[in-house]
Amino acid sequence: MKHSRRGFLTYLVAAPTLAVATRIGLDGAGPAAHAAADGLPQVADLVDLGDLLTLAGAPTAHMLVLRVGEDGVVSFRLPREEVGQGLTTAVAMLVAEELDVPLGQVKVQLEDARPELLFGQFTGSSNSIRSLYDPVRHTAAAARARLVRAAARQWGTDAGGLRTRDGSVVAPDGRTASYGSLAAAAAAPGLGPVAATPKPESAHTLVGTPTSRIDARAMVTGAQQYTLDLDVPGAKPCMVRRPPTLGGTVRTVNNKAAVLRMPGVLDVVVIPTGVAVVAETFGQALDAKNALDVSWGAGTIDGLGDEDIRARLRAAAARPALPPVPGGQLDAEFEFAFVSHAPLETNSAVADVRPDRATVWSALKSPIVAQQTIAAELGLPVDKVTVHVVQAGGSFGRRLFFDAALEAARVSRACGRPVRLMWSRIDDMRHGRMRPATHHRLRATYALGRVIGFEHRVAAVETDFRHGLGEIITATATKLPGGLVNAGFAQVLFHTTVKTPYHFGLTTHTLTEVPLKMPTASWRSVYSANTRGAEEVVVDELAAALGKDPVAFRRASLKNPAQRAVLDKAAEEGRWGRPMPAGCAQGIGFHEEYKSRTACLVEIDARDPKKPRVTKAVIVADVGRPVNPRGLEAQLLGGLTDAISTTLTAGLHIDRGLPLEGSYSQFHYARQKDSPPEVRIFVLPATGEPGGAGELGVPAAVGAIANAYARATGTRPRRFPVTFDVDFTPYPR
Repeated sequence: MKHSRRGFLTYLVAAPTLAVATRIGLDGAGPAAHAAADGLPQVADLVDLGDLLTLAGAPTAHMLVLRVGEDGVVSFRLPREEVGQGLTTAVAMLVAEELDVPLGQVKVQLEDARPELLFGQFTGSSNSIRSLYDPVRHTAAAARARLVRAAARQWGTDAGGLRTRDGSVVAPDGRTASYGSLAAAAAAPGLGPVAATPKPESAHTLVGTPTSRIDARAMVTGAQQYTLDLDVPGAKPCMVRRPPTLGGTVRTVNNKAAVLRMPGVLDVVVIPTGVAVVAETFGQALDAKNALDVSWGAGTIDGLGDEDIRARLRAAAARPALPPVPGGQLDAEFEFAFVSHAPLETNSAVADVRPDRATVWSALKSPIVAQQTIAAELGLPVDKVTVHVVQAGGSFGRRLFFDAALEAARVSRACGRPVRLMWSRIDDMRHGRMRPATHHRLRATYALGRVIGFEHRVAAVETDFRHGLGEIITATATKLPGGLVNAGFAQVLFHTTVKTPYHFGLTTHTLTEVPLKMPTASWRSVYSANTRGAEEVVVDELAAALGKDPVAFRRASLKNPAQRAVLDKAAEEGRWGRPMPAGCAQGIGFHEEYKSRTACLVEIDARDPKKPRVTKAVIVADVGRPVNPRGLEAQLLGGLTDAISTTLTAGLHIDRGLPLEGSYSQFHYARQKDSPPEVRIFVLPATGEPGGAGELGVPAAVGAIANAYARATGTRPRRFPVTFDVDFTPYPR
């Protein structure tokens, strides 16, 4: 990057590779040693997925870009996606803290695809704050050090005696110089190398303070720009007619000429995923694509429905291996339905493809592989394809895939004009990505009042990890024949995220995938929402079998004081054990993942078992070091809402190769009337480095809700969601 007279760029120089590796070893030592007397440590006790992603991105973690302009505005280019999780606010807080500038003076821009970042531009697995916390602080500290050095030269004084405050450098005699006035001097190459060290956490005044989102006003007033809001000259609306079954192909378009004569229609283009219509307005594009008469080729799961898939999963689920013992055993089986990601913003992209270059705009969590794949598709060098990352209106894992961007590029090339592609809500529900259905077999073996063995066998429809680690090498590897690499990704993700946090003796987990060709993807909490949710139900049933209170049993079984502190706080604040009317009950769940832990206590009204409602929730979380507690509260509340939805009412029915649900009116995600009137969230004080938070809130809440429902109804729920009727007329295929 060239130095600018009007600003300067700073780069983190201290690569964190060694420190990260050392931390992993230290983090793993405690739990492993503690667990040795009570069974072997689990993989995720030693190294979790976030650790692996941080290591993968370490070689390029220093390549962050920060600019201080002559107007004093600090601009930071964030190599991650903002999908509503509040990441831009948390990063802005880190920058403002280190530079001693007001938060409103920091502008965070989403970085375009940068292939040189390799694995370092991938948003997922609750890893962003964990991996960016030190690099962002070092980058901002480097900028601060250069500004202080520039002021020292200007005043002819020692830099050691200068301080920073409110976007200015301050001398002991009271003189001040704004960052804007120092920007040009600080950018001068002659300033020389400047040592920089981030502030100690004890000096933080903004980080750790509940802070409202920097984009909140823009979102609620409609000023926030999403992909389809962008003003790209000449870009025409585009929609795609998709096949009547998943994975179907186009054989012939039987009425192309007639559709081309419809009002406003500009072009009709066949692409691998369907037939695209480009028109003057989205209304005209929608009418024209609905009017298409297409002969379709077979899909990938034609003829299969829910019962067929459940049968395959049951057959694939391994049997527990532990033999009967004199004490007793508890066996349980669970089923979880497919679930749509259902982000509020449907899949969309804008593309402008020319003979010698291309530009694409879309919400992307893996923009590098998107850029590389589009370049290969178009036959262009990668540096001739610009991919702009746009803030997304939700994701939950959906934006890991870039299918809308690829479709838009294909259509733009074929019709020779820029296009603005939008998936309909029906298409987003039916042909979008989904959480795979799963079947679980669990066996807990106990003797003398304690659990001595715990087995969990999971069978799941294959999760598609063909985005790799966000770049073309690993993405291509996952597409190799036989599916072995994609399956390997699944095993790594499963074993570095799923763990049972209790002293349950010999504890084992296995994953068997059923390779159905369906558009699956990681869904919030990936494997843990189902796996740990099912385990928390079994924990309640174990407590009953052993004649113990569910909270007391958990407390005695948890492995360390940090876990127990979270559980105790939830039980205390939620008044565990208080009397409840008939048909109403409390439930509790606990979960630990990504170096964070949480407990959730809920109260449910299930006097009508077909219409249960969570009426109260208390959530407690320990994330090591919360950067923005208010943002964390929002994440946990979102996790609770996801858990209420998918535990009680929300899922996808597969019928003859296609999901039946095609709208929010059919996919029964929680509405306002389903939300608890009272939710209290407690974030425990900082104790160490930041842990992951984005996916933390779902598993404990799934277990708590299922347990509350079981106690309120006197049943043992085994199939989720518990209310899962086709109470609607499906849209035409």
